[in-house]
Amino acid sequence: MPEEITSVILGSTGEFKAEHNEGEPEYVYVKPITKEAAQSNLLIATKSGQHVTLELVSDGAGLANQSQPVDFLIEYRASRSFLIADDSPTPAMPSRPGKQPDHDTGAGEASSGFVPLSSLDEEFKQQQKINAPKWTKWQDKQIETSIGDMRQLINDSVISYSILNSSNEPVEIVPPQIQITGRQAAKKKKKEGKGIISDQLEIRDYRLSTTRLEPGERADGVVVFDRPNFKESTEKLFLQIAQADQVDRPVLIRLPFTPPISGDGK
Repeated sequence: MPEEITSVILGSTGEFKAEHNEGEPEYVYVKPITKEAAQSNLLIATKSGQHVTLELVSDGAGLANQSQPVDFLIEYRASRSFLIADDSPTPAMPSRPGKQPDHDTGAGEASSGFVPLSSLDEEFKQQQKINAPKWTKWQDKQIETSIGDMRQLINDSVISYSILNSSNEPVEIVPPQIQITGRQAAKKKKKEGKGIISDQLEIRDYRLSTTRLEPGERADGVVVFDRPNFKESTEKLFLQIAQADQVDRPVLIRLPFTPPISGDGK
């Protein structure tokens, strides 16, 4: 689950077992305890008031090819939301998961890790508190950029950043992307050279205070993305930031492949 679990209610306690402990507050372990075919509902409640209902189905152990156990992970994530800042001093944040409809359609997703919402929001707030970021200018660009912390949380990477409109005209920016580039494609013919392949990594979640920047205005953001476990020596990792009128000419900010800060680092 995306946050701490407060209660777990199982419909058929004689057919399934659901375990939850304080040491792993975001996980529920479920297994059938009967060899017969069984079915039950499982209700999970979180600290924000969100309720998720799952339907558990076991075909039983009497069927063919059922001698080996099957383990899998379902990760529940709320829909990705886009953040627009208002005029108040407190940054506007996405709706809490409890305000989402109580259904699980499309919510189950296998994954190796997940960044809790509270950790993402904390990174976002910390970036907004930086009064004087170290800005980097880009040739022929209206914007300047600054990179904040980059850390590893579970199996995801988190990068915080800021954007400044240093021009005299309004600027609109698009959501960030993470790009890995440098892998060489195998040449098809001897006459052809090797091409360079660039891939976009999956963006798990992000925060962005605004997409429209007036002259001298600043935007702050945080990106959570799936970083591969390894790469080729020629590959490089970039944060991609683009203006809406120049999406084909984005700013590419080189990122370290291994985050310099761990999830619990200060």
